[in-house]
Formats: sequence, C-alpha cells, structure tokens
Amino acid sequence: MLTLLIILFALALILIAIVKFDIHPFLALFCGAILYGLLAGMPGELILKSISDGFGGVLGSIGLLILLGVMMGTFLEKTGGAIVIAEKILSWIGEKSVTFAMMISGYILSIPVFGDSTFIMMNPISKSLSLKGKVPYAATTIALALGATASHSLVPPTPGPIATAGIYEADLGMIIFYGLIVSLITLIPSYIFVKKVVYKIPLMPKMAVKTEEIDKKERPSAFASFLPIIVPLILIIAASIANYPTKPFGEGTFYTFIQFAGSPVIALLLGSFMAFTLPKKFDAKLLSSSGWIGEAILIAAPVILITGAGGVFGKMLQNSGIGDLVSTSMSGASWGIFLPFLIAFALKTAQGSSTVAMITTASIIAPLLGSLGLDSETMRVFAVLATGAGAMAISHANDSFFWAVTQLSGLSIKQGNQTHSLGTLIMSVTAISVIYLITLVVG
Repeated sequence: MLTLLIILFALALILIAIVKFDIHPFLALFCGAILYGLLAGMPGELILKSISDGFGGVLGSIGLLILLGVMMGTFLEKTGGAIVIAEKILSWIGEKSVTFAMMISGYILSIPVFGDSTFIMMNPISKSLSLKGKVPYAATTIALALGATASHSLVPPTPGPIATAGIYEADLGMIIFYGLIVSLITLIPSYIFVKKVVYKIPLMPKMAVKTEEIDKKERPSAFASFLPIIVPLILIIAASIANYPTKPFGEGTFYTFIQFAGSPVIALLLGSFMAFTLPKKFDAKLLSSSGWIGEAILIAAPVILITGAGGVFGKMLQNSGIGDLVSTSMSGASWGIFLPFLIAFALKTAQGSSTVAMITTASIIAPLLGSLGLDSETMRVFAVLATGAGAMAISHANDSFFWAVTQLSGLSIKQGNQTHSLGTLIMSVTAISVIYLITLVVG
C-alpha cells in the first residue's frame, strides 16, 4: 500500500508540475522519477543505474527512430511530398474515411513493426490527411495510436506476444488467428470513441511549411513521395518474416542482409536518404545545421528528451520491485482467464512497458496454468491473449509511447490522458471481454 501511495504521489507531482506550473515535461519527469526512487527507499546505486538504463534504453531504441522519423517528415512536408501522399490517399478512400484509414494503417503496420516506429513513420501522413481532409488532428493521431496498440499486444510477431507464447508453450498459429479476431473487434469501440470524443478536441497540425507556399510544379511525384515511407516498411516487415521459426529466407547472406537492412534504425535511415532526393533542386545546405536537418533536430530534441525521461520513470518503477509487489499480491487468486489479464494490466499501468508487463505476467502465470484451468492447448492461447489485453492499458506518463504520441502531435498532457490513456483502457476492457466470450464457446 505504501509503494502504491508513493507511485500515486510521484505521478501527481509530475502532472501538477507540468499542467499547473508549466514546468517542462522533461524536468518534471526526470526529477519525479528520482524523487520516487528516494521515497521508495532504493539504494543510490540502483537509482543511478535506473537513470542510465532507462534513459539510454529508450534513446537507443526509440530516440534515433524519432530523430530519423522527424528528419524524413520534415523533407516530406517542406517539399510538398506529404501533401501529395495525402491527396492520393484521399482520392482512394474519400475524405469521410480519413480517421478509419489511419486506424487501420496503424493496426496493419504495427503487426510487424513496433508501435512507436509505426506512429513515428505515419505521423507526417496523419498530419497531412488531417489538413487535407479537414479532420481534427487529434482524431487522426489517436486513431493511428490506438490502431497500433491493438495489434502490438495481441498479434505476433511483436516481441511481447511471441515471448509470452513461448513461456506458456502456446501454439503461435492459433494465437495469430484468434489475436486477429480479438484485436479487430477492439477497434470498433475505439473508433466510436475517436469519433464521439476525440473529434471534439480542436487540435490543428503544425506544418513545417504552409501548403499554399509550395508550388504544385515543385512538388515531387506520388511515387517518389511514397518511397521513403514504403521502403522502410517493406524492409522491416521482411526482417520480421525472416525471423519466423521456419526461416523462410534461410540463414545465409540474404537473411543477414535483411536482418540488418530491416532493423528499424537502418530502415528509417534509408527512408531519410530517399527523402533527401525529394527537392527538385537539391542543395547541400539543406543538410547543414542551419538547413532542414538542423530544423528537424531542433524539433526532435525535446521529444527525445521527454521520451527518455519517461523511460527513466518506467525503469525506476521496474527496479523498485513493483513487479514483485503486484505478483505477490495477486498470484494467489483463482480468477481463471482474468488473472493474467489483471496482473498484466496492473504491471503495465504501474511501470509503462507492455513487453515487460507481458513477459513478467507470463513468468508468474506459467506455473499456475493448471490450477487456473488454462493448461489445455486452446486455453494456453487465450491465456496469451488475456495477458496481451492487460498489457494494453493504461498508457500514461510512465510509458514512452504516451510521450511520443503527445509530443509529436502537440496534445497537452491533460488531452493525452483524456484521449490516448482512456482509449487504451477502452481497448483493454473490450479485448478481455471478447476473449472471455470466445472461451465460453471454444474453451
């Protein structure tokens, strides 16, 4: 109880500092994380380790992606490439379906690609579609984020579901089959939430340059504009396929190449290089500190720092033993399919990482599968999905994805909680409800 009160106290201080006193989120998060470590009685060495591991871990995995994504987005915006893509997509789907298109895009892309990477790559498109389709930017942003969240925790080959399937010794093919069904159904209330609630938030996209300032003759072709987005996605998807247990590409030179080129950092770097070719008249000054690259770094820097500080807070919570606390207090209960859901839900909400929540929950639940009535081949599959459903929510201040969504879109912390955080809660509850209903039929 004391640990829970300390967590709530630290979160309250962080939110009050940001919302009421307008303190920069980086400083509030960073100091709040250290304060939590001290109040929780963590040794000084462990606090310092949490800072370096949390900040370094997030920057190593997400920081470069944010920077490369912003660089690519800046070139797409300033050359008119993002508008070209938006106009082409609108001609395919119609202006009334922009929000649905962003949700489905996020959903499909996040099956092979990390949710963070999907959001970062698609954000320039979300921004442009919002502008051209006259749809609130908050709506396209949250639709994209929730779409990515739905598949990230429920559909392999993302690491969380795969690791959980391995620990539970569940059939991966069945997980993919039922995971697709459950996650697609969760999109229905999520879409209604976006249309009914998020649409009311008056958020305008901040473009790098006004659309009317770009001469149509100077804009790149649709093919050239799509290339920086499509090529990285193809490479990342190919790398995911190459990692399947059946090794469809073998294990030779081509496999090694795909693994390297399909890593998100290298794929986005190649996408950025392709974006550099979009200007009609290329000038090397565009790549200087005073050019478009310099502008992109200035835009990306605060986002990276805030995301890194969120990583510190999450790691501080993990290292303080919050996982042991949750597992000790809940592992004795006999709630069937709901126990892995509740433990994963509590862990995700407490420490921020969906993958950590899933793997930790799986390690706790695996020895209890028999006593919980989850040891049949079919119920092991639903145990994996229940764990993933819990690990969806609640995405808030200790989750790096929350900060990527709010900082890249311009949503305030309060708006982020009202939209992204609440949206993940709706998805999570919907998912476990659907899973439970399916188990009544096929369990």
